[in-house]
Parts: sequence; structure tokens; C-alpha cells
Amino acid sequence: MIEPPLCFANHDSPVGPLLLAGDADTLHFLSFEDGHKAFGPKDGWARNDRAFDAVRKQLDAYFAGQLRAFDLPIRPRGTAFQMRVWHWLATIPFGETCSYGDMARALGCPGASRAVGAANGANPLPIILPCHRVIGASGKLTGFGGGIGRKAFLLSHEGAMPGRLL
Repeated sequence: MIEPPLCFANHDSPVGPLLLAGDADTLHFLSFEDGHKAFGPKDGWARNDRAFDAVRKQLDAYFAGQLRAFDLPIRPRGTAFQMRVWHWLATIPFGETCSYGDMARALGCPGASRAVGAANGANPLPIILPCHRVIGASGKLTGFGGGIGRKAFLLSHEGAMPGRLL
């Protein structure tokens, strides 16, 4: 089955412009404008500035402190392990953090903290699937596709940024 091309739109946020991309029913990607995992629209994607109204509303409510968990139709695509990690990300409560090792143990793979870190790094829906809530075992901020500054901002916004994280 051939899937139709995705559409995309940009959305301004306190962490900079965000690229939103998906189909008519679901969000597939969210990307920051810069950072080592940032990307722009792909060839064949169609700009649709009226798309993703529900996503925009929930992002605005999140940044306004009025939303703690997203409830959106999403379609991340990855390996079975990545999908397990991304599903688990959605269970980390607003304002809380865990380590990559904590996640690996919770997933029944206690020796897989690096694999969990790699899956977090491949998360196509940061903020929505809150990979920013995963920190190093030492309690320090580590890796984030949008940059450590954005990760610190998001954690601070959620009240999860004690001094030991920097």
C-alpha cells in the first residue's frame, strides 16, 4: 500500500519554532529548528499551515502550564524495541525524571541502558513523548536532540530541574 505524502506546518513555541508533520489524522514527527536531530520538511511533503490544530492547542496549553499529558493521535515508526521505549516515555509523569538505567530495568532489559538511550535519541516526537524527562544515572542532563539547553528549559518548566542536574 502506498501512503500519501505527509503534510507539515511550523509552530512557534518557547523553545523555538517546531516542525509538525504527519497525515490528515496523525502526527508522525516533531522537530526543533536546530540541534543534532533537527530536520526540515522532506521532499514531497506538502505545506499545510492549517494542519495540526489539536497539536498546536495542546502544545500551547503545555507551555502555558495548563496541560501535563498529551492526548493526540500519533504514529511514531521504529523497531519493536524503539516502540516499547517510546510507549514507556509517555508514562513518565509530568515533573518527574528517570534514568536510562531505570527505563531499561522497567522494560525488563536491565543491561540495555545504552540501547534505551539510543531509542530515546531516535524519538520522532520529542515533547509529546517526553524523552527530556530521561536523565543520566548521575542525575546530570545528558543527550537531547534539541540540545541540552532545551532539555533544561523543559525540565525547569515542569518543575523537575533541581540544581544537581546541571
